[in-house]
Amino acid sequence: MRQNLTPDEALELLLTHAEPITELETVPLEAALGRVLGADLASQVDHPDCDNTAVDGYAARAADTQGATRERPVRLRLIGEAPAGRPFPARVGPGEAVAVYTGAPLPEGADAVVRVEETARDGDTVLLFAPASPKDIRPRAEDLEQGQVYLRKGEVLSPGKVGLAAAMGYPRLPVVRRPRVGLLVTGDEVVEPGEALPYGGVYNANRYSVGALVREAGGEVVYLGKAGDDREALKARLAAAGPLDLLLTSGGVSMGAYDLVRRLLEEEGRVHFWRVSIRPGGPLLFGEWRGVPLLGLPGNPVSSMVTFFLFGRPFLFRLLGRVDAPYRRVRAVAETPFKDAGARTAFWRGVLEYAPEAPGGFRVRSVGNQSSGVLRSMSEANALVVVPPGRRVGVGEVVEAIVLRPEL
Repeated sequence: MRQNLTPDEALELLLTHAEPITELETVPLEAALGRVLGADLASQVDHPDCDNTAVDGYAARAADTQGATRERPVRLRLIGEAPAGRPFPARVGPGEAVAVYTGAPLPEGADAVVRVEETARDGDTVLLFAPASPKDIRPRAEDLEQGQVYLRKGEVLSPGKVGLAAAMGYPRLPVVRRPRVGLLVTGDEVVEPGEALPYGGVYNANRYSVGALVREAGGEVVYLGKAGDDREALKARLAAAGPLDLLLTSGGVSMGAYDLVRRLLEEEGRVHFWRVSIRPGGPLLFGEWRGVPLLGLPGNPVSSMVTFFLFGRPFLFRLLGRVDAPYRRVRAVAETPFKDAGARTAFWRGVLEYAPEAPGGFRVRSVGNQSSGVLRSMSEANALVVVPPGRRVGVGEVVEAIVLRPEL
């Protein structure tokens, strides 16, 4: 068992035990948002499938419209119209025009379009006040070419990517099965919200905060309930877990007499590392229970969330085969001081604001109280400010920040 790893060492070791999931499932487009694509997708069609018009106007032969101005308009005979989805059935000849609407196939014989605002109707003719131009024609396969790959395995399906898949002709998509993540909370003092809170008790915030982080990272939460401070009860909860890709425990990994998760893994499982040189979240544990990777999160609510974000989230990204980074790092100017954490790397909660004039493009300030028991700080923070070991950050200094919320 390795101890007192740096954050980089812990993450590297952790990820060596994350075997990407190979099992795929097929979902309809309506259910694909946020899922991870399980295979490369090539377009099944050209888009557009023919030259079409990008504007409302009139299709004609460019040669017939040269020199058209408002003072000296060109008159063409109107021979029909072509709405989107209803191609004009004949050929455009010399001196002729067809009324076209955005998305309509370009009529045969026409090679240019004049916008409707540059024209006027006059019975069965149309007056052109400007020459027709090919620039308002969208050529065949301008967007998508049949057989070309436009969506890659490992991409997360955003609204734009879902729409692209639809345009490519796919009604259903192959996606990676969601990782099944067992979540077990420990401690006699923990009770569910809505129950009477006993003296010295705490509500089960970790179940919901960590569970939300799991779902945000693409996992499926399997809640295993709460295990009190009893070794056999803990084993029973773990035994009833069923097939999982990752086990998460909250609490029970420090050095106290009732920190049973660590002791159980040391005696009946396997511990890969225990304790990481970070604050908050130093007692983090990673091991295996019955062949399933187990990440033992500290019980303090902030520590639990921060350590999952820094270590559990990258683990799930690796399981899903995601090609994007698990979190974004930026540079920001400190508007408040940030203290050091001695020999540990500190991840202090901060409020990050876009500031294009600042070095790095951001400014960041502390949320205030950085105690690992103050969960309110995680609702206010949108970033973790990284303070290296032994370094204090003063106002005006540039620091590294990890973005917690995708909208930044």
